[in-house]
Amino acid sequence: MQIEAKDGYSLAASVFDPPAGARSERPVVIASATGVRQRYYAAFAAWLAARGTRVITFDYRGIGGSRPRRLTHFDASLVDWAELDLAGVLEWAAREHGDGQTSVIGHSVGGQLLGLVPSPASIRSVVMVGSQSGDYRLWPGITERALYGALWYAVVPGVASTLGYLPGSLGIGEDLPGGVAREWAEWCRTPGYMVGGDNHARRALYKRLEAPILAFGFDDDGYAPPAAVSALLSLYENAPIERRQLSRQEAKVGHFGFFRERFRSSLWLEAAAFLERHARPVD
Repeated sequence: MQIEAKDGYSLAASVFDPPAGARSERPVVIASATGVRQRYYAAFAAWLAARGTRVITFDYRGIGGSRPRRLTHFDASLVDWAELDLAGVLEWAAREHGDGQTSVIGHSVGGQLLGLVPSPASIRSVVMVGSQSGDYRLWPGITERALYGALWYAVVPGVASTLGYLPGSLGIGEDLPGGVAREWAEWCRTPGYMVGGDNHARRALYKRLEAPILAFGFDDDGYAPPAAVSALLSLYENAPIERRQLSRQEAKVGHFGFFRERFRSSLWLEAAAFLERHARPVD
């Protein structure tokens, strides 16, 4: 199916319905990680739907089913993903399947973009998985910081500008639109990430979100070290936050493991319980 973004761009989407006759909890939208197709979340979405919650997944513009025939020099940015794509899907979900409010599961960049959504008052609750600031200075090791510095200052902007897009073969999942890749690199090399540099006004935008947040972080996640997770969460000053930072001894999850079915009786249950606690049935 297709859902229109705020500017009319057609986004590929899927709806996972609860069993017939079930009273659905407020709908849940899954906001994907950078370069990850919506299908990656299908098993988790189907499991959550079986518990009585309608779930909507989608591909940001330029990704998966929302990719144009020609990606080279396709006009898209991370801000577009937030203000146009995620915002459009949230509005559609609240209008078509809810009572004006939705819950959100944000994976990595999905949790970052929530602060840029124009109308965050419609968000009832949030689960974040590996969501973090991308400021490479927050990574713990000198070697890691050097590698990421080279990536954000040279490799990503250079390749994206030369080719007009960033190939997924570089290890970032799906091919990325050039504008998304360049903005991502700019944010990552800026102290303060998306609210640093000349973007201080954005910090106030993050204060608008007042929905309760359950934030999962994992010590074995090389893409989201604890300091980077903390830096992002500090922006959501007015949101009640529950932090779940799991050690390597507790679970080996990494950046992408949360949505694997082996966690259906542990991490998935935690996330579902949180969402259900902050929802009410929608007739």
